[in-house]
Amino acid sequence: MLSKDDLRTAIAPTNRGIAANAADKQAIASIIAQIEDRNPTPDPLSATDLLEGDWRLLYTTSQELLGIDKVPLAQLGDIYQCVRTAQSRIYNIAEVKGLPYLESLVSVVASFAPAADANDEVSAMQLKRRVNVKFNRAVLGLQRSLGYQSPAQYIQQLETTEKMSWLKGIDFAINAERQQGWLEITYLDEDLRIGRGNQGSLFVLTKCAD
Repeated sequence: MLSKDDLRTAIAPTNRGIAANAADKQAIASIIAQIEDRNPTPDPLSATDLLEGDWRLLYTTSQELLGIDKVPLAQLGDIYQCVRTAQSRIYNIAEVKGLPYLESLVSVVASFAPAADANDEVSAMQLKRRVNVKFNRAVLGLQRSLGYQSPAQYIQQLETTEKMSWLKGIDFAINAERQQGWLEITYLDEDLRIGRGNQGSLFVLTKCAD
């Protein structure tokens, strides 16, 4: 029976999925499915103590995220998904490496709410682990200009600043009605979270130390 350690070993050489080929993706998807079958938290939306916190991405099949690495003179650094359950918010933060002093940051703020009603395509079990996500703000800029030190510090800055000065970065609103989707948490414990998005993407994240 495959374990979390087997999953970490399988995804380690893939650079979060950037270097994964078709065979790698198939093998990793198989391991993930076995781990999901042993999910110790069947109702993750109620386990706020586990869900809350800053999570670092280990692996994804999302081309939207991995595509950042294809930008000329840019290299994708760490990616974080930070969950604030009390505010029902998710902060997606991607660090982008570049030329010296030109390291940048791509961040998106979203609100989330438990999926409300069951239908023919969504089972009662899925409802317990699915949230609807609406994206409403994005900030792009240089890490130095934004005063970026860590995800937690930066989130505090976002929460207390309604709109960043143009000297710091590009801060713009997103049409939440057009930019929305869902995320299903299929595995959750003290240090590992696995999720599946509405576009079929897989996400594997590890919880950052406080």
